[in-house]
Amino acid sequence: MAKHKAKTRKDDLRTGTPFWVKTPHSTVAAQADLTRDRFDVIVVGAGISGALVAEALTKAGKSVLILDRRPPVRGSTPASTAMIQHEIDVPLTRLRKKIGKDHADRAWLRSVRAVADLVTLAGELKLDCQMRAKPALYLAGNDLGARALSNEAKARAEIGIRAEYLRRADLMERYGIDRPAAIWSDASASANPAQLTAGLLQVTLSRKAQIVSPVEITDIAELPGGIALATRAGEVLVAGHAVFCTGYEYLPQMKTKSHHVTSTWALASAPLSSLPGWMRDTIVWEAAEPYLYFRTDEAGRVIAGGEDEDACDANADPKKLAKKAKIIAKKLRDLTGVKIGRPACTWSAPFSVTEDGLPIIDRVPGFERAFAVMGFGGNGITFSVIGAQIIAAAIAGTLDPDAGIFRYR
Repeated sequence: MAKHKAKTRKDDLRTGTPFWVKTPHSTVAAQADLTRDRFDVIVVGAGISGALVAEALTKAGKSVLILDRRPPVRGSTPASTAMIQHEIDVPLTRLRKKIGKDHADRAWLRSVRAVADLVTLAGELKLDCQMRAKPALYLAGNDLGARALSNEAKARAEIGIRAEYLRRADLMERYGIDRPAAIWSDASASANPAQLTAGLLQVTLSRKAQIVSPVEITDIAELPGGIALATRAGEVLVAGHAVFCTGYEYLPQMKTKSHHVTSTWALASAPLSSLPGWMRDTIVWEAAEPYLYFRTDEAGRVIAGGEDEDACDANADPKKLAKKAKIIAKKLRDLTGVKIGRPACTWSAPFSVTEDGLPIIDRVPGFERAFAVMGFGGNGITFSVIGAQIIAAAIAGTLDPDAGIFRYR
């Protein structure tokens, strides 16, 4: 019987107040106590990854228990800006050099499919979360210039991903943006991440799942036919499988040199009535270090972020948060001419990245029945969809054809 400590790392998952926690229907009520101690699957983490995994498993008829040391939807998920991108942080042309053409092409195609699957799922479940398919505009910057973007657009097009290369004159005419080049693509989306997660959790409750909080898991042991989890309160929970969806507070067994924690900053404006029409319908980011990204919500708020720093605790400084918010607002104004005034909300958070820009979705090393979904990188929600699909297949006894691309490494 394999037994290991299962105490995840602990972080202050955000500084400031994300806009999403102020919106209605952005959390769900959890039970304080268990009504049973055996389940088909225990999901640890009640954020977007845990919600998507639990939805997929309950849809397959599994009995599911969802645990979290915090209230549901109050970890790192509300710190997301929910730009649900099909574009991976590492461009296709570079990813091919890192992991090979076959795996890189399949990773990008799977990311496109995941966004479409999520938009479809939100529609089928009638989730009230402002889910909306949107095109993405990827601007030339100090990391990728015009020639590199031209090559990137060609690489995407050759595997069937729609990607239109825009020159400076095109950008000025359509968007009033003065950059050497950009790639326009039509396979991304945006949503309210807290409402999306809460809506998914409500669906799992309707399928007889249980959500219990606060619960902290301290030990994990593999049994001949299942998995046992010990809680800090001294309880022992037994299931056929366990899935750790604890985000940046990952299990110590999942620590590798292939990923590390950084810091990011974001803001939300008050509703603005004078936004350009294209901005209401497009998500934008740039090939730059540090980079800017932005979108709007249905009420005309601008949600913008970036200015990432390669330091795991830099986000905890309130003074730095105020400084970064001013920089983000100025960059937005310089690029688009849009002045947001005093932000309605500002926040910062830890943010994990991988060397290849891909998530880690796999069994926990040393276990057959324990899995981890680590949707790291700028595509956290998109990767969570992929994670739910891969894990649901594995628990059903089948192998997702792309599972090896996102393995523990």
